[in-house]
Amino acid sequence: MQADMDRRSFLTRLPSTVLPAAALLSAGALPARSARLKTAICAYSFRLALAAGTLRYEDLVDMAVEHDVDGLDLTVYWFPKNDLPGFLTGLRHKAHVNGVEIPSIAIRSDLCRKSAADQERESAWLMHWVDVADRLGASFIRIFGGRVPDGATEPEAAGWVTEILNRTADYAASKGVILGLENHGGITMRAERILSILDEVNHPFVRMNLDTGNFNAQPYEQIQMCVPYAANSQFKAAIRFEDGRHEKSDWDRIVKMFADGGYRGYMALEYEEKESPFEQIPRLLDELRPLLD
Repeated sequence: MQADMDRRSFLTRLPSTVLPAAALLSAGALPARSARLKTAICAYSFRLALAAGTLRYEDLVDMAVEHDVDGLDLTVYWFPKNDLPGFLTGLRHKAHVNGVEIPSIAIRSDLCRKSAADQERESAWLMHWVDVADRLGASFIRIFGGRVPDGATEPEAAGWVTEILNRTADYAASKGVILGLENHGGITMRAERILSILDEVNHPFVRMNLDTGNFNAQPYEQIQMCVPYAANSQFKAAIRFEDGRHEKSDWDRIVKMFADGGYRGYMALEYEEKESPFEQIPRLLDELRPLLD
């Protein structure tokens, strides 16, 4: 995979103090409440065009306006390495003057790190992207837990994930940014493990990014388990099961779970099928929008 940026170079640029987040909010599952469901487009849907340079992040703002979308979930993989602050400022300005929200960004990370030094580097990596999110005005970062290394057990790896999140959570809270652990295979393949990590961390700024296409066994049951812990969602058109089946997602069923669970946030369309996202995203928005009313 293409590396996002050089992680180690950020260690020396981190602040020496962070603000405590104790008593800001209760952690864990959200209490019963009414839902508030909003539309968003996930930049990863347009990964080929972004990688090729035929589409700019600024173009996604125009797309959101054209299709009456509330927000953008910005996958950061193709952010420029040169003059990143200038790019972030310009993108935030364009989004604001066009009435488009940037609620979230999505990064690569691997929290299954055993050594204290590797855990420190991974925490620094997350803190860097907290600063990026803060500059964009985003309040959420999608993060990956990573895969259990050879020779390690899942409980051991879960402990390492917990340690890194504990190292980083207060810094994220000091900027008002939530770290969202995604169900993305590896250590986060099963809902039970994800929720056990979140309960162990027990921090209001560490929650879940719920990807509706990533549970490959009993997906609807696992989605329902996770809804109360979700602070962001990436909505997919299909679910791939562990036995190789590939089925269209039952959006009526999933949206009802989110609504009944009191979810308040974005349903960011993330399109990974073979057809053109430029054709399919507008069509899928037309399907999704009536379900959110």
